[in-house]
Amino acid sequence: MSYLSDVALSVLDTSPIVQGSTARTALLNTLDLARLADRLGYHRYWVPEHHSMRGVASAAPAVLVGQLAAETERIRVGSGGVLLFNHAPIVVAEQFGTLEAFHPGRIDLGIGRSLGGNRRTAAVVRSDTERHATSFTEQFDALLAFLTQPEGQTIRAIPAVGNTPPVWLLGSTEFSAQLAASRGLPYAYAHHLNPESMRAALRLYREAFQPSPEYPEPTVLVSVSVIAADSDDQAQWLAGPSKLKFLERRLGKRMQLPPPQEAAAYPYTDEDHAAIEEKFADVIIGGPETVAKGLRALCDDTGATELMLTTQVYDHPDRRRSYEIIAELTR
Repeated sequence: MSYLSDVALSVLDTSPIVQGSTARTALLNTLDLARLADRLGYHRYWVPEHHSMRGVASAAPAVLVGQLAAETERIRVGSGGVLLFNHAPIVVAEQFGTLEAFHPGRIDLGIGRSLGGNRRTAAVVRSDTERHATSFTEQFDALLAFLTQPEGQTIRAIPAVGNTPPVWLLGSTEFSAQLAASRGLPYAYAHHLNPESMRAALRLYREAFQPSPEYPEPTVLVSVSVIAADSDDQAQWLAGPSKLKFLERRLGKRMQLPPPQEAAAYPYTDEDHAAIEEKFADVIIGGPETVAKGLRALCDDTGATELMLTTQVYDHPDRRRSYEIIAELTR
């Protein structure tokens, strides 16, 4: 029996724009990786919403989800996630109802509550007045109402009527866990952003979960950063760019993912190595056996039966290879 034969594997793809590349190339790489994930048997393929980030091309998840669904055949495609503070709830319901109508049974609507960029950028995406006119919980409930059309609902998101995708609440805090539990919805925990709070958030979600018609029991997926290669040494080499990018960010510098040769040539100090070791302690990096053990341990620790993998490496062929290696671990 393989380490992961009982685990559903999915993909979280930011459409990374690496040094020397373009947003167009990044988006075409995302289409290519989605087609590969579809053939390899991955369960879902989600794309996030980020704004004004030089290294991220995924800014319009509804548009990208439609293109991905049209380019694939079987895999579920969705947002990881739509950031609700940036949108009128009825528009989100209309967009994803339309996607579900075109691709029935294959669309996921993941909802998050971050800004997707710094505050200056967020103010351009949607004014603070609109964003904070009501609380996130009120906006979330409004979205659910547009999707489910309860009795007495007079304003309707017409494309979503009869075309309602599953709604996931995304988060990395106990707030999101509590809200997902209270609404009887599935919960996607962002381990790759905040591993420290994972156990408390998942425990709260399961303890507070209120069964719903669609979800009689708690449903969890956990997203995790992972880099797989044919050997441990090669995987560590491929992880070098992410480590250097982390160091530069600590110094207040923003950089796109550099080539691994540049990362290897950087004059790291002992303090740098210590910071990297602490930051990357929860990133799973290695050859097939190392990655299999790391993913298995995460499943056992969280009770999750689905892992969503995000892989940040410089060269697209290396990213493809990482997902190929991990897919083989389920067989």
